[in-house]
Amino acid sequence: MQITTRLAKFEDIPWLNQLIALSVRGLSKECYTPAQIESALKYIFGVDTQLVIDCTYYIAEIDGIMVGCGGWSKRNTLYGGDQHKDIEDPLLDPAKDAARIRAFFVHPDHARKGIGKHIINVCEAAAQANGFTSFELGATLPGVPLYKAMGYLEGDRVDALLPDGEVLGIVKMKKVLAL
Repeated sequence: MQITTRLAKFEDIPWLNQLIALSVRGLSKECYTPAQIESALKYIFGVDTQLVIDCTYYIAEIDGIMVGCGGWSKRNTLYGGDQHKDIEDPLLDPAKDAARIRAFFVHPDHARKGIGKHIINVCEAAAQANGFTSFELGATLPGVPLYKAMGYLEGDRVDALLPDGEVLGIVKMKKVLAL
């Protein structure tokens, strides 16, 4: 099985939104209630088109079939799709800020096959090529084990209050490269 990656394009967005919903519904049910999952899909999880514009969002494929997605950002937002932002997303300074690792989703049929690790490696290399030496992310609870395995350290847990009253647990994580 060979995993390849390519940059996401605007025409991929409908598929990406479907993948995100399948991933969240299929891989989050051990950590979140059905109400939390549906609320997060409505208010947080979705494509952040700024990542597509910035050419920092990737699609993972196996034999030409899209099986996962994820990206990195040189902007301030830590998590959330277009529906989660209402202001312009300012640029980060690689000399003092951490790049953001963002919006990782894997199709449930392809989970735990190295797809997430592959995309993280691609994102970290791209962020490094843009001058970043540290990374931050807001991990969903099912994602924490993957990020820990990739060298990320757990920070604070944030309980994101969603507009419908649901609360979604997110763990802030960070990784600093040894220079």
